[in-house]
Amino acid sequence: MTDMNAILEEVTSAADRAVASLQARAGGRLDFSVASIAVVDGMLVEASAYVADLDEDVVTGLVQQLGCYVLEVGRRAFGGEYFWHAEGEQPILVVGEPEAHVALMTWSKVVGRLTGDEGDDLVFFFDGFAQKAAQPAAGSNVLFL
Repeated sequence: MTDMNAILEEVTSAADRAVASLQARAGGRLDFSVASIAVVDGMLVEASAYVADLDEDVVTGLVQQLGCYVLEVGRRAFGGEYFWHAEGEQPILVVGEPEAHVALMTWSKVVGRLTGDEGDDLVFFFDGFAQKAAQPAAGSNVLFL
């Protein structure tokens, strides 16, 4: 298995774990649709009231699983490939290559939302990415993080 396939497997597995563990809480709305980003955002806002009481491993797992879920929504909607962003220590989705480079990193936004930062609204964030990913301008190099 190549590194790229390993990253694909890791991201999709984490996204699937998010669905398995949170689907009941989400009312069955975690379906990898763009609309489900709002469901994830709402759950993070709700959880932000309790995050201080959660074990660090639970928080890390939640961030990674929901961050990967958002990445997988992006990949299913716009294609692209996963890579490992060594400096950011997280997976990154790259869309539009080789003509353009539109990249998405999600873990820091999920952390922000989980810790109560209203500026890290996932719907707004993902919409910005979606606009660029839907019609990537040739020669563009954009990173959403």
